[in-house]
Amino acid sequence: MAAISLEVYGIVQGVGFRYTTKMLADQIGIVGKVENRNDGSVYIEAQGDSEKLSAFIDGIKASPTPAGRVDRVILNSIPETNYTRFNVTYL
Repeated sequence: MAAISLEVYGIVQGVGFRYTTKMLADQIGIVGKVENRNDGSVYIEAQGDSEKLSAFIDGIKASPTPAGRVDRVILNSIPETNYTRFNVTYL
């Protein structure tokens, strides 16, 4: 398993981005979390095998919600955690 974080910028708040991100993660088999940030971006932690993570990243870059638009994604490797599912968290 690998773990990554994604900082997603663009039109990603107020358009259902977190919920469609969860749907995408559940469909692919990714665990982790997604949350809004105060600066208007969305922060994601995702964990899974490399092939699934690659598909998840592609889905995020394409914006999982049709009402959103992803302008920039900052991707980093992070230590694995004990996620058992994908959660939408709140500020």
